[in-house]
Amino acid sequence: MFAGVRTVMVFAEDPEASARWWGEVLDAPVKLDIADSGAVYAWVQVAGVELGFHPADDERNPRGGSPVVYWQVTDVGETRARLLEAGCTHHRGPLVVEPGRRIAQVVDPFGTVVGLDGA
Repeated sequence: MFAGVRTVMVFAEDPEASARWWGEVLDAPVKLDIADSGAVYAWVQVAGVELGFHPADDERNPRGGSPVVYWQVTDVGETRARLLEAGCTHHRGPLVVEPGRRIAQVVDPFGTVVGLDGA
């Protein structure tokens, strides 16, 4: 029934700015879909997953309160350091959750909590 995660959608105040920042960090081109109303849905494709940024809407799609998506990485410390250098802030960890596996969380410049999972 389930074949894997296809899209991770983040609700953002400025979807295009969020996508451009992540596109730069992940070295991935940004794609845009601009509605007749001017609303922007922006996304990048990373490791077969669409990382999409949708306009936040306090009634239907508020920012925050969403599940934290954990990206599988080879080195949590190295990836965390790169993201902090690029403008993220510390949120949680790194924590050892089992031998050989650590997790950490950072907050991107737009307020989205992002998880890292790896060695």
